[in-house]
Amino acid sequence: MQDDAPDAPASSPAGAPLQGGVAGAELRAFVERYERLEAEKKDIAEGQKEVMAEAKGRGYDVKVLRKIIALRKRDSDDIAEEEAVLELYKAALGM
Repeated sequence: MQDDAPDAPASSPAGAPLQGGVAGAELRAFVERYERLEAEKKDIAEGQKEVMAEAKGRGYDVKVLRKIIALRKRDSDDIAEEEAVLELYKAALGM
């Protein structure tokens, strides 16, 4: 026997009604969270730029500061190994 009543709308695991197979409210929440993070990332990048501009204004070498920041992120053993190889190569080239 066939039922003439339309099927009940499908729902997502969270219970939100699906629209075209996608939970609209949940999808919107993910998109909006991502957009907020993008805005925060932009604000942080602007803040970093301001810090470097201030350091440059006080006479610091920004290129060297960026190297120091990158080195601080790395493992000390990794840095020591790289420096040893660099010295070896320099010696081989007579530098």
